[in-house]
Amino acid sequence: MKMANIRSLICLLTGHVDHGKSKIIESISNKKIIDKEAGSITQSIYAVNVPMKNIEKITGNLLEKIKLKIPGFLLIDSPGHAAFSNLRKRGGSIADIAIVVIDINEGIMPQTQEAIEILKNHKTPFIIALNKIDLISGWRSDDQVGILESIEGQGENTKTYLDTKLYEIVGKLYELGFNGERFDRISDYTKQVGIIPISAKQKEGMPELLMVLSGLAQKYLEENLAIETNKPGRGVVLEVKEDKGVVLDAIVYDGTLNVNDEIVIGGLDDVIVTKIRGLRVDKKNVKKVEAAASINILAPNIKEVISGMPFRVLDSEKNLEKIKKELKEEIQEVIIETEQNGIIIKANSLGSLEALITILKEKDVKIKKATIGEINKKDIATAEAEEDLNQVILGFNIKKVKNDNVKVITSEVIYKIVEDYEKWVEGKKKGIEEDKLQNLVKPCKIRIIPGYVFRQKNPAVLGTEVLEGMLEKGMPMMDSDGKKLTEIKSIQNDGKNVETAKKDEQVAVAFSGVTFGRQINENDVLITDFTENEFKKLRDFKEYLTTEETELMKEILAIKRKEDDMWGV
Repeated sequence: MKMANIRSLICLLTGHVDHGKSKIIESISNKKIIDKEAGSITQSIYAVNVPMKNIEKITGNLLEKIKLKIPGFLLIDSPGHAAFSNLRKRGGSIADIAIVVIDINEGIMPQTQEAIEILKNHKTPFIIALNKIDLISGWRSDDQVGILESIEGQGENTKTYLDTKLYEIVGKLYELGFNGERFDRISDYTKQVGIIPISAKQKEGMPELLMVLSGLAQKYLEENLAIETNKPGRGVVLEVKEDKGVVLDAIVYDGTLNVNDEIVIGGLDDVIVTKIRGLRVDKKNVKKVEAAASINILAPNIKEVISGMPFRVLDSEKNLEKIKKELKEEIQEVIIETEQNGIIIKANSLGSLEALITILKEKDVKIKKATIGEINKKDIATAEAEEDLNQVILGFNIKKVKNDNVKVITSEVIYKIVEDYEKWVEGKKKGIEEDKLQNLVKPCKIRIIPGYVFRQKNPAVLGTEVLEGMLEKGMPMMDSDGKKLTEIKSIQNDGKNVETAKKDEQVAVAFSGVTFGRQINENDVLITDFTENEFKKLRDFKEYLTTEETELMKEILAIKRKEDDMWGV
């Protein structure tokens, strides 16, 4: 197979913020990224083409046994996992492989876990760069020897700490469905995830990282890298930027793009057809670009283009409708618009929307509508019309709006959105259950206090102590044999009418339908009289009852079963 027919490996660096993704790319490419970014944290997607000669220079003799055919690496860095979300194509991702970067001292963080979940969903292989080993207490850096030799030369405490941290990550990977191991201890990379300890800052472990990456590319991914360079280009838009006009940051993953080519870009309502006026690679103007490459596209009428949208070169007018159909089908795989009940989700790009949908579907969350763009009045109205638990809008990388009737949850981290949503649902369910509980008869036990008879009948008004539970106006009461005696007509506390009385309170209670000295006497103990249906309903809410109320329910059940063994079953 000719070199020209093998494209560069597309490799995404992903993981938690500030774990060292950009530093790794700098170390490999010798190009400054971090100094340009606010606060040394990547603010936008960044891609760099690294030719194989750079890789070979870093790896030295480690690649001697691997006869590499790939021309180089296309390394992509991004804030969080935004780039990976946008590196999508029909059926998966355009990324061939990923490096998940983890700070050894912090371990797997929320964004790390989120990135791994997305990689898993897209079936994208990955390795782990266990970065910042130079910050381990007692670590002695030496970039003149291999990482394994460097580790062996460290003090015992340092080696123990490194191993402990590494196997904490192995344990967490297992929970996420992966078998991980240090790269030199792996026998089969198709079954295990390789972990390479590195210091991007000190360039320790970088040769081994690139060796593992190159070996995997050559052994397992070569088929995927084969392309026909003479066919029309295909790619995806990463970002839409203002740079002396509107410019598209994009990745070409198949075929070729030329200046003056017409391209068709996917859209929500309709495709955008435009002509390429200029192409830039690494800030240099070029006439032609072959896959795989990071490019800037200059073209008219592209202001409305949305990040994450796929594009194709239009090689013939007769293929326009076919390409339109293909792009529409690809977008419709993600966009959801149904008449079923569910929540609404919004995102700033097609890839981000897909990532959020995937994670929510795994948790069996019903989605009524999933679209790209800011939250609008129609979204609010649609959510308002839903049932309580569906009156929510989740938004990724979009502006938050306030509404009294709809819960709006937004974040730049999908993991956080899902976590906040689950907490909200839990709280909402509890509130709904408690509201239902308020309308149910609850268990209560009272005692008639001796010497406090205010009226003997019509109704009998007697001093009463609440022994257990809460006494409520209108509550039916029975004696300890299960015989229904009376109903609470009214309650007075310190001369004031009240609706309820708590445990240990002593109040004046009006009992209807009884006469003191006949049906009811001093020291009598009365208990709430449930119908069987009321008892069963309350039992369904037992997790919201106190321990005392639960015990009282058992007492009531025992009383009722004196008459009917199957009562309450």
